[in-house]
Amino acid sequence: MKKQKSLTVNFIMNVILSMSAFIFPLITFPYVSRVLLPVGTGKVSFANGIIAYFALFAQLGIPTYGIRACARVRDDKEKLTKTVQELLIINTVISAIVYVVFIIALLTVPKMRSDSTLFLITSSTIFFNVIGVEWMYKGLEQYTYITIRSIIFKFIGLILMFFLVREKADYVWYGFITIFAASASNIFNFINIHKYISLKPVGHYDFKPHLKAVAVFFAMSCATTIYTNLDTVMIGFIKGDIENGYYNAAVRIKSILVSIVTSLGAVLLPRASYYLENKLVDEFKKISQKALSFVFIIAVPMMVYFMLFAHESIYFLAGSAYDKSILPMQIIMPTLLFIGLTNIMGIQMLVPLGKEKYVLYSEIAGAIVDLVLNAILIPFMGAAGAAIGTLAAEAVVWIVQFRYLKEDVMHMFRSIHYGLIITATAISTAVSATTKLLSWHPFFILVLSAVLYFGIYLLVLTIGKEPLVIELEDKFLGRFIKKWKKQND
Repeated sequence: MKKQKSLTVNFIMNVILSMSAFIFPLITFPYVSRVLLPVGTGKVSFANGIIAYFALFAQLGIPTYGIRACARVRDDKEKLTKTVQELLIINTVISAIVYVVFIIALLTVPKMRSDSTLFLITSSTIFFNVIGVEWMYKGLEQYTYITIRSIIFKFIGLILMFFLVREKADYVWYGFITIFAASASNIFNFINIHKYISLKPVGHYDFKPHLKAVAVFFAMSCATTIYTNLDTVMIGFIKGDIENGYYNAAVRIKSILVSIVTSLGAVLLPRASYYLENKLVDEFKKISQKALSFVFIIAVPMMVYFMLFAHESIYFLAGSAYDKSILPMQIIMPTLLFIGLTNIMGIQMLVPLGKEKYVLYSEIAGAIVDLVLNAILIPFMGAAGAAIGTLAAEAVVWIVQFRYLKEDVMHMFRSIHYGLIITATAISTAVSATTKLLSWHPFFILVLSAVLYFGIYLLVLTIGKEPLVIELEDKFLGRFIKKWKKQND
């Protein structure tokens, strides 16, 4: 058995990766939203929403299945090589078929044809996804490499954004830079793949076992993509690009926060799969318990804070032209908690246990709820109606997953210190709310309120001796103290 990579290091790397996803739009979106206005950002959001469906079919659920498959055989290079090559061949063939369908749609659908250049650029996501084999790197827990590579390309994208997006007509450049920052680094993934597997065709490929599993994961991806992208697509067709721009601003902030809340769960899937493959059930339960506690500790205060300071967040990040984004943002914030929980229960628990079909059931239920509520509410409420649909969908996904995992997770949920978390959140909210009385620029109100809110929140949890917080503080402070003593000896 090879030496395990540190979960702490993986988590830190993924948090840094998540924070880079936070910092990049934090810097660029205030600028871009003011240059392109809602109509420009709405066009890019609509194109990305459409391409997400093509990418969905091209990927066939491999991004999640591939992590589990590679994690299970990561100690055997021959088996790993065969697994990666088989999945890469499947992915390449399906992606080629999807590109043909995309070109036909581009030539025949008027709304796509009118912005063909933008759609062609955003479709490059499909190509980058194929060559990136990101699932292999995650299955091998190469989070340090993934993080460094991603940050470099985001920094390049940041520079390009200010040089190339200068007027309303530059929304195509905005679409290009968005794809470049998020996916172009996959080129290096393909170049470096020889370090982990053999590039020589192994032959005697057996696609059947993969296709059966991939079919379930593909169905899961279908359901997820439907209710995560259906909003922007339906708003685009029903209400137009401007309303999509309002919704995009609210969802953009939510997506940034979700990446932070789910940062731990992302690094646990390969480790959970590895534990179960090696019959380490107690270890599996232990990390699952910590992951659920982490979600509550992180998601609850974030949810409340950004509901309270939605006005300041929107005005700082997007400007006064996006004032209609405030209500949708407040409505959609509770999804942070639901998404965080289902990320752990579904991806980290049900999938490694081989019960991915229950994840599929939950996502189908969520997709149906989202579709029905969107159809009813978007024509009358626009972005706010879509936000309600998304919130209801995420709640339904959690309810269904909880039903199938009730016996396994009930004791985990009971061990969470709800009273302490709620108390810390309430005190933080009361103190930070006073900053709304100041006649300051939204940025300075956000800085002061965030320092007060999260500082007091952490202090209360520490005084209350919340177990996970104390464990993390002891671990990080212990390392700092050891390093300081070593330097001063």
